[in-house]
Amino acid sequence: MKLCLIVLLASLQFASASSEIGNRFKKVLWIVFENTNYKEAIQQPDFANALKHGALFTNLTAERHPSQGNYIAMIAGSTLGVRGDGLVNLDGTHIGDLLEKSGRDWRVYAEDYPGNCFTGKKSGKYVRKHNPFISFKNVNKDPQRCAKIESSENFDRDLANNDLPDYSMYIPDMDNDGHDTDVEFAGKYLSKRFGKVMELAKNSKDFLFVITFDESEFFDSSNQIFTVLIGGSIIPGSTNNQKVDHVALLKLIEEEFSLGAIGTREEASAPSITGIWK
Repeated sequence: MKLCLIVLLASLQFASASSEIGNRFKKVLWIVFENTNYKEAIQQPDFANALKHGALFTNLTAERHPSQGNYIAMIAGSTLGVRGDGLVNLDGTHIGDLLEKSGRDWRVYAEDYPGNCFTGKKSGKYVRKHNPFISFKNVNKDPQRCAKIESSENFDRDLANNDLPDYSMYIPDMDNDGHDTDVEFAGKYLSKRFGKVMELAKNSKDFLFVITFDESEFFDSSNQIFTVLIGGSIIPGSTNNQKVDHVALLKLIEEEFSLGAIGTREEASAPSITGIWK
């Protein structure tokens, strides 16, 4: 009886520890899909299947329309005044700066990205507006930092070699993200391209997979979007009902990696994500 009690107490202590900040994941992968209302995404079979593995956000909204400002907010804690989808070159800091300062690494895997610090508007099915890091001057004017933005072809290699960085963002092309197709196409792509990643994430306490959208359909004023977090420290099938946005997801990563806030921006006052941790 005493042995059983010790084992029970140990298991409870482990469960409690797994939910503590700094002990919930060591690597995060963030993928963004496009222009879909929450209700449409949650009804699509492949996105709905992801819910079985992770936590669904039922009250998460994008920052604005159109989408480029939302991508900026994902990494900078603010839209930084970006209101359109035209080319922008931004001063200031982003999560890449915090990661490097703390001795961590980051990387972007972008489909159809031509490399060589390409700063043009588009190339094939790649568009710059969906790759927020390239719009910061301290990246697009620094060849070493530009090199952190890679072709998506390197993703499988790095995943197989356990060489993903602490933080990575995966940018599908304009078909695969649903922008030029639809949510059905994007959902099937998610299952085919990232099915193994979802399995890895749900079984690994060290990994967090963030599946989100940039915005709802342009004429949907609520701008509610489908977002799921999958990871070994996440309660499968759980829900988070907090009123949050992309910036709160950024804060989650800042807290977990003890990065501090980027500055006097929205993520400093964003709520911490609760209720989904084992």
